[in-house]
Amino acid sequence: MAATSAGNAWAVGSFGSSTLIVHWNGTAWKKVPSPSPEGNASLNGVAATSASNAWAVGSYGSTDAAKTLIVHWNGTAWKKVTSPSPAPSSSLDGVAATSAGNAWAVGSTTNGNTLIERWNGTAWKKVTSPSPTPGDMLFAVAATSTTNAWAVGNTLSGAKTLILRWNGTAWKKVTSPSPTPGSSLNGVAATSASNAWAVGTTASATKTLILHWNGTAWK
Repeated sequence: MAATSAGNAWAVGSFGSSTLIVHWNGTAWKKVPSPSPEGNASLNGVAATSASNAWAVGSYGSTDAAKTLIVHWNGTAWKKVTSPSPAPSSSLDGVAATSAGNAWAVGSTTNGNTLIERWNGTAWKKVTSPSPTPGDMLFAVAATSTTNAWAVGNTLSGAKTLILRWNGTAWKKVTSPSPTPGSSLNGVAATSASNAWAVGTTASATKTLILHWNGTAWK
């Protein structure tokens, strides 16, 4: 879910094998037409910067040959936008935007690599991202500027939390607490370069996990 004001909010997901987008206009939630490429299309994340600029990301196609799905709201309609889909299968789970010319989408590929794509105002392009171990996944992303962004998820090997940071030049892995084997992070939010939160669970989802960035370290 994403909102820019009390009268403009979006929620995305799926219904059957089709995408689902609903909009809050200040009075009620209403279903809005959304692109649904053939083959199990679903949306996993949404971000908005204004009433005329929003992004939703997900995937479509069979599990072993899924392709990334990115759709854009231009103030009038949602339309599918071309996005990279590294083989053999790719999916996007989170999206963040700071302006009409800067947005990030994160996810993973079935060959065990993290996947990060960036909108530069003209096109979505794949950006090099760390994959410390095979099977790494990213579930959420947050950004406060063109030089500060966070992406979170987990590593498959050792099942530890995974946090990557964009410093304006490159994505780099940042040390993050993993209280127990099986820890994972599913959401992240940031208000500045020195304040961010990440949330998830410990092994087998038995306990909540909340981490805070104080400008120096995650604790």
